[in-house]
Amino acid sequence: MTIGSRALRFVIPTIAAILGSSSASAQEPPPAPAVIEPDGTVNVPAFRLPPSVYLSAEAAKALPRTPTDPEEPMMRALATGQAGALRQRMPQLMGPSLDKLKAMYQVETRVGEIAGVPAVYARPVGGVPKANAKKILLNLPGGGFIMGAAGGTGMIESIPLAGLAGVEIVSITYRQGPEHRYPAATEDVVKVYRTLLKTYKPQDIAIFGCSAGGLLTAEAMALFVKQGLPMPAAIGIFCASADARWGGDSRAFGRPFQGFAPKEDSRDYFKGVDLADPMVSPVLSAETLAQFPPALIITGTRAFEMSAAVNTHRELIKAGRTADLHVWDGLGHAFFYDAALPESREAFDVMTRFFRTHLKLAK
Repeated sequence: MTIGSRALRFVIPTIAAILGSSSASAQEPPPAPAVIEPDGTVNVPAFRLPPSVYLSAEAAKALPRTPTDPEEPMMRALATGQAGALRQRMPQLMGPSLDKLKAMYQVETRVGEIAGVPAVYARPVGGVPKANAKKILLNLPGGGFIMGAAGGTGMIESIPLAGLAGVEIVSITYRQGPEHRYPAATEDVVKVYRTLLKTYKPQDIAIFGCSAGGLLTAEAMALFVKQGLPMPAAIGIFCASADARWGGDSRAFGRPFQGFAPKEDSRDYFKGVDLADPMVSPVLSAETLAQFPPALIITGTRAFEMSAAVNTHRELIKAGRTADLHVWDGLGHAFFYDAALPESREAFDVMTRFFRTHLKLAK
């Protein structure tokens, strides 16, 4: 038998009275209570956050020992007007790491273009199995709508999945800030998707992305619905949600869990845009979500997007859609970008099984 939280309010004082004050006086003084404001906002006292007991030894070892803000170089490039130039250099800067990934997963890549949008294709060395030759995944790279590059972050996501799933993946460098603003990226995805539909059936296409690419995947589905386009077989919303507000509890604790003070996120790409518009945040339209294809959502408990990701799963289920949610404890935003972690391989295995099921990929 359990005691509800409301009942506990009455039980606890009774227990305290029975125990008396003598036992309490022998203990350390209790910490100062948190201050709760009239609207329910909690001022959280400082506390220690040890590594999760559920982490692999490799992941625990890889946790930062000093606060390191992964967005700092990107924001510095923005401030100095070098964001576009740095984005173009991402494939070269990440080249050595990507070469290791190619060797690890036995994948080859080629640079191309689709619908006038720069692209990089990834496929297994020796070619795609014949049974999967008429199927394709479209990857929308992460990068905060600033640094998303097909040959950079796109390959971190595409190479492992192409090798494990035995399928071709095309990653695109969609338009982003500061040169462009919403809805430029979504329009690029629609152009590319329309071009793919000339060669592939919609049930043979899947779309996925991490971080900005995950949100963009959801935004693209909203535009597909509006334009009456057939839905792809499945989508992956990784390290993201269908909510451009990136709201909820984890929005508040994401940065503190990394050792930084909270801050407001302002991106040029969405400047002047109403983030509550269902075309920008599809999670706010049950009618739109009701037409989404099966979705896989991946996040971590220390990721700033976790709350929004969990809520996106909730809303998709409420809308009667098929949606899988996988949350890794103790890990942060885009954790699977570190290919050395066992959890990263777990995440890519989850992606592989999901897309294999919904695209009917041969093993």
